[in-house]
Amino acid sequence: MFEELRRRRNELRERRKRLRRMLKPLPRRANVHRYPVVRWFADWARKAPWLWSYKHSHVAPALYVGSVLSLLPLYGIQLLLAFLLAFFFRANLTVMVALQFITNPFTLLPVYGFTGWVGARLLKALGVGADWPDLVFATNALFVGGVVVGLGFALVIDLIWRFLRWEARRFREQLRRLEIEALEDAPQREA
Repeated sequence: MFEELRRRRNELRERRKRLRRMLKPLPRRANVHRYPVVRWFADWARKAPWLWSYKHSHVAPALYVGSVLSLLPLYGIQLLLAFLLAFFFRANLTVMVALQFITNPFTLLPVYGFTGWVGARLLKALGVGADWPDLVFATNALFVGGVVVGLGFALVIDLIWRFLRWEARRFREQLRRLEIEALEDAPQREA
């Protein structure tokens, strides 16, 4: 019984270490002053508790708004927009900023190529923009595709987030049950 409890506690510690390692380079309340643009708003950001909360009511808007923003053709100003939108939607800043790294110099061409293709297909299917110039059509296709693919991507991430929350809650309940059983067995061992 005690060995199982010890094993579960170590497993929980390892999970927390992995999560902290993954989140280390992202902005947090303690290191928000280190980021170039965010530094100007550091005092204001420290006073906004929702920017650092991992409650579902703060993570869900960050997932949806951050996913759509990351796939829009706004490369270069995404982080500033993510910061401003996190305040506006009362969303988790860490999640919102992390999603902006989906589009980077290595993924830029495939991501925008795919979102443009999806947007063009949707616009043609709806019969919109047939008489527009090619540049205007392509720009609108990028934006429409970015919104549609971003919402689909956000839905998948949200479902994964919900599953991980459920699994973590179940794990903690099992650990709590093991602790209670260990405490109940302790007097019997001593007797």
